[in-house]
Amino acid sequence: MTENQIQSEMPKLGFGVFQVPNQADAKQAVINAVKTGYRLIDTAASYQNEIGVGEGIQSVIDAGLVTRDELFITTKLWVSDVTADRAADAIDKSLSKLKLDYLDLLLIHQPYNDIFAAWRAMEAAQKDGKVKHIGVSNFDNAQITNLMEFNEVKPAVNQIEVNPFFQNNQQVAFLQAEGIQVEAWAPFAEGRNHLFENPVLKAIGDAHNKSIGQVVLRWLVQRNIIPLAKSVRPSRMAENIDVLDFELNSDEMNQISKLDTNVSQFFDHANPEQIRRIASFKR
Repeated sequence: MTENQIQSEMPKLGFGVFQVPNQADAKQAVINAVKTGYRLIDTAASYQNEIGVGEGIQSVIDAGLVTRDELFITTKLWVSDVTADRAADAIDKSLSKLKLDYLDLLLIHQPYNDIFAAWRAMEAAQKDGKVKHIGVSNFDNAQITNLMEFNEVKPAVNQIEVNPFFQNNQQVAFLQAEGIQVEAWAPFAEGRNHLFENPVLKAIGDAHNKSIGQVVLRWLVQRNIIPLAKSVRPSRMAENIDVLDFELNSDEMNQISKLDTNVSQFFDHANPEQIRRIASFKR
């Protein structure tokens, strides 16, 4: 396995199911996403919808819409399972809920608790064929370097916040130099800072006959970042995946670069109170 193998396997656009806790809604969202053309489905134990996602996956396979090897399925270990005695069982539970024999990608969701013990359980799961690739989410450059230097397998992916107002340029550059694929959660910043009314993004969209959301997704794709867009509306799913037929020019990319505030639109993962809040959440 080469460092860049996962880049050739992962679709350029992903579908996320964060904040879709109802199992029936998650199932239907996955079905609709696959029908729309999505092949990368991203969930997590903490989203509490793995059962619904698994039912959706099984439904589209049974219907002959896709085969299992055409899908790229990701889930994540929650903080409470990032321990020596819980990680392996948590992996098996996710596989069972998702009705899968293997995961394409398994991530440590947050850089807390016993990440070394969990990582070694993930390495073992990879050797056993339960997981094809392993990676992390929300790790900063120091944390991911620490993990790389003292373990056998290098993280294939780091899923981090990237949006026009928090472009994370330094971290993206570091990860890409290391051959680690960057995925962007909340690419639209959940509409914060009036993203969907932003005049710069609107003008660029108008020039290409595209929406603001499509401009943001295209901007990420051109940075070699895989965006994870979430919607339960089929029309919005179709819009979000329709971003590979145009290209932003250098001036447009530069205009978007000037929107960066270099401030998270959500929270600081190094804030002790935030860490305590995450640690208190039990999936």
